[in-house]
Amino acid sequence: MSLVIAKDLSKTYVSGGVEVKALKGLNFEIEPASFISFVGPSGSGKTTLLNLIGCLDKPTRGQLVVAGRQVNDLSRKEAAAFRGQALGFIFQAFNLFPVLTAFENIEYPLVMIKSENKSNRKERVLKALEAVGMLEQKDKYPDHLSGGQKQRVAVARALVIQPKLVLADEPTANLDQKTALNVIRLMRDMRDEFGTTFIFSTHDPRVMDEAEVTHTLVDGMLISSETASAGGGANG
Repeated sequence: MSLVIAKDLSKTYVSGGVEVKALKGLNFEIEPASFISFVGPSGSGKTTLLNLIGCLDKPTRGQLVVAGRQVNDLSRKEAAAFRGQALGFIFQAFNLFPVLTAFENIEYPLVMIKSENKSNRKERVLKALEAVGMLEQKDKYPDHLSGGQKQRVAVARALVIQPKLVLADEPTANLDQKTALNVIRLMRDMRDEFGTTFIFSTHDPRVMDEAEVTHTLVDGMLISSETASAGGGANG
């Protein structure tokens, strides 16, 4: 079964008494263990779409199924619980807590969902640190980490709850060329090892080159979907 199913997915905002149609009737499916990018100019609807898939906002019209759950009508409490169980997030600004160590930043989602005792939390955090090559930096604070190291911690934090899906909003925007490629390949390795699906919102051609499917959004509409292995596009 597809991990994400969108049918006639639409989102309209009202700003200053004017309707703004951020997404207009999107239809697509995303399979488990995929590496997918959504691309398009600023204002095309990429971040809005990630917010809907991540249960941070609700669609105005249409259906959205994520990890087998119809998410349109989840209450705020239900949406928060679902995010804690099934979804991981990676951001361009890293969003690490400056007063927490790398270990504590990664542990934080497990503390919030209260599903593991302290011993199990420690084991899972150490495994996540080892997976991203940051075990030796576990006691360092974000101010003492490079940009690439911070993003590795962010990847580990997203993966520590063992989510079915990780949503990454411009995760390489603040990284140099070499570091960005290393982080992208790290996420590919994590996908291959854990079967986690990664969905990116990006302008970065380096991410697009690694994606298996690239969906292009323009003015809130899905205008094309290109599969890398096929080397061609299919209208979505």
